[in-house]
Parts: sequence; C-alpha cells; structure tokens
Amino acid sequence: MPEESTTNEDNNEVPKLQYEWMIRPCNVYDEEYGDCRSIRGRLHQRFVHGSSVDCSQWKRDYDNCVKWEEKKDLKAANELIKSEINRRKERLQAHIENDVWGKRKEPPSDWNRPLPEEMVKQYENTYLHIKNQEMKGEIPPTIDSKCSIM
Repeated sequence: MPEESTTNEDNNEVPKLQYEWMIRPCNVYDEEYGDCRSIRGRLHQRFVHGSSVDCSQWKRDYDNCVKWEEKKDLKAANELIKSEINRRKERLQAHIENDVWGKRKEPPSDWNRPLPEEMVKQYENTYLHIKNQEMKGEIPPTIDSKCSIM
C-alpha cells in the first residue's frame, strides 16, 4: 500500500496510508468481537449460518488497531486494511455475483417525473410536508404542542 508521511504536533513523522480511511475506531472492533462472542451473537450465528462463527478476526483487528493508534505500526495498519478489504469483498459478493437483475448504465430518462396525484394528496397533511412548507416560508410556523407545567 503506498505510503506518505506527515508530521504531528510533536514534529514526529507519522505515516499516512492510502486506505487509512477504511480503519474504524478501535472500540468498534472491540464491540464487534464482544457481540460475536455473546450468547445472543452465537444464537444469531446458529440461525443464519447453522454453526458458530470464528470471532478471532475481530480480536486480531482490534489488536492491530491499537498497535496502529498507539505506535503507528505500519504492518498492523496494513493487516487491518487487508481485513477491511476482505470484509467488504465478502459483504458485496452476492451483489456482484447477482445475474438475475441487469445493472443499469444510467438512470431512467423519466426518473424525476412528478408523483402520481393520489400520492401527492396523501403527502399534503403529513408532518414532513407541513415542516417543509414552514422552512420554505410558505406558511407561518406552527407551535409544537409540547407539554409544559407552569
């Protein structure tokens, strides 16, 4: 992975990775590990996959994240980025392999046509529509009915 370096407030050189944006906060990896190992997580895994899932990758990711955050360990950061890339690839695999629906090259020509009349009528008295009109200045603001004890 291509690297650059920048300096922090202490004039120490800190490596800047190309895919550093993929690294989540360390507590996220720790929470994912805890969720994976919890009873609720194990029941969910049994239901979805038919067996328990190996949670060790979340633990490795947490350890690598801590090494990256505290010591700016490039090897740990690169392993963490590879793990994130693999996780993303697995998550999108079904979408990529889908051959049932054809993927569009461009949006439909009439993508911004007006809504049907019945949908417009249903929308007229919604909270969202009234607030939208207030923000545009089309109607005066209404007072929200909030309870107050005097």
